Amino acid sequence: MDIENRVENIVTQIDSKKGEDIEVFNLDGVDYIAKRVILTTSLSNKHTLSLAYHLKDELKKSGEKILYLDEGEDWVVLDLGDIIVHIMSLEYRHKYSIESFLTELTEQK
Repeated sequence: MDIENRVENIVTQIDSKKGEDIEVFNLDGVDYIAKRVILTTSLSNKHTLSLAYHLKDELKKSGEKILYLDEGEDWVVLDLGDIIVHIMSLEYRHKYSIESFLTELTEQK
């Protein structure tokens, strides 16, 4: 499966479990650790973990390998190598403003 189909599958899974404000950043041609970054906002701390574990289970079913999963109370990061998924509470998403950083990177292409 190519990267676009894999990203589409991830976004579909996130959306099906009520992840909000899903954004995908294409980092092809940018000096960054991944080719795509997917950000989504969770509804609560429990939703963050629930969404992450649902996504982990569904990705394994489709043959994806999760290289690393890191979690805190309000955030989870899944590293698939060429795709990184960030699931964050609204508070953490505003606090870390990853969108701003990634937008700046993509504008440098």
